[in-house]
Amino acid sequence: MTVLKRYVQRMFISLKYITANVVDRNNGRIVATASTVEHAIKNSLECGRSCNAKAATIVGEVLAMRLKVEGLEQGQGRGIHVDVNKEVEKKGFKNKTKVWSVVNALKNNGIRVVLEDDEDNPSRPSY
Repeated sequence: MTVLKRYVQRMFISLKYITANVVDRNNGRIVATASTVEHAIKNSLECGRSCNAKAATIVGEVLAMRLKVEGLEQGQGRGIHVDVNKEVEKKGFKNKTKVWSVVNALKNNGIRVVLEDDEDNPSRPSY
């Protein structure tokens, strides 16, 4: 069985850290990851005790470089799927800035990103 949305981006955002993963849904493995927890990224930031949109952009750029190394900048023709509303709702954030910063950094670095639109789903509030 082949999943149409094979590569999916998942994000974990706390007040202190940002982590972005790209997951291969066919075999359930993480193919690329980037996080502000990593020393190389953490030392280059001036976050202090909180991470902002600048940190999210750097995480997106590092993730894009790692996807290119894996040869997945096109997601094997299908792209990397991202559901921005789902990522925002997961933690209950009212602000989408960090999520969009990662997505835009991926796009700007040549990664084919497919945005999911769930406007037909009435159970999700619109922001």
